[in-house]
Amino acid sequence: MSSTELPPVPAVNALPKVSPVEAEGGERLRSVRLPGATLAVRSGSSGNKGLPPALYVHGLGGSSQNWSALMPLLDGLVDGEAVDLPGFGDSPPPDDGDYSVTGHARAVIRYLDAAERGPVHLFGNSLGGAVATRVAAVRPDLVRTLSLVSPALPEVFIQRGAIPTGLLALPGMASLFTRCTKEWTPEERVRGVMALCYGDPGRVSPEGFRNAVEEMERRLRLPYFWDAMARSARGIVNAYTLGGQHGLWRQAERVLAPTLLVYGGRDQLVSFRMARRAARSFRDSRLLTLPDAGHVAMMEYPEQVAAAFRELLAAAGPPAGPGAVVAGGSDRAGAGS
Repeated sequence: MSSTELPPVPAVNALPKVSPVEAEGGERLRSVRLPGATLAVRSGSSGNKGLPPALYVHGLGGSSQNWSALMPLLDGLVDGEAVDLPGFGDSPPPDDGDYSVTGHARAVIRYLDAAERGPVHLFGNSLGGAVATRVAAVRPDLVRTLSLVSPALPEVFIQRGAIPTGLLALPGMASLFTRCTKEWTPEERVRGVMALCYGDPGRVSPEGFRNAVEEMERRLRLPYFWDAMARSARGIVNAYTLGGQHGLWRQAERVLAPTLLVYGGRDQLVSFRMARRAARSFRDSRLLTLPDAGHVAMMEYPEQVAAAFRELLAAAGPPAGPGAVVAGGSDRAGAGS
């Protein structure tokens, strides 16, 4: 694993921008070369070294910056890192072009194996929740606790807001959408995303909105932006249709780690009614429901999510001794999607 420093970047939420001076005591971004992929990894406060490790995984179209509101609230509890999945944020596309849930999970596993940080407190949102579920199921040795915010687990009746994601997965739809929206300004695109993902977009500060627009402008200049979006959307759809032992609900039942589930009552992408099924499926779970939250509760209500994680951490107790969990011994993340 090789690592190089990248310049500090602004957060895409209500946090202030991080200047080079401020970044020395705050977030840092580095590039990590792994077999088959290069990942950008965002680190939290340098004062957390020696604490139990945590890893945060974002959702479709997001980045490691989606966790910048939550990570500081867990300072003193965990040594947090957030990854940009291949093709998102500051991570380039994967070498093999595999944007499936399995492919993303494999990248997370390879990073944890190379960094020797496991077992970690693993967080995932949306697509990242599906990825984290798969990682926890196939490599229990890498996961101490699992915290999922609106995880993208299969639904029979999907939310109306999720239909565009399904359509994006169809061949040629990304090109069609690009042509149909070429006149949209970055501001219009950001407002649309926030209206879809937030329970109340008004919670985003003016500075947070400006940061999001700047990030949108940067992403639209990337030649692989829409390809990464379309292929990852296709990966979610494929994962929804996958059955047997590699189905996501079946893998949820295999998760051994204590699990925190967070669902928003105003989520337009993942149905609030799936919360109860998730609570039944994960064998050692606790449920936090936030009636006014949308799809990104860790950005809208970071204090509540942090408090729920502290309770999970207290209930989980100290890590078990060596040999308590049998290692998976492989970076394979299952077949299919």
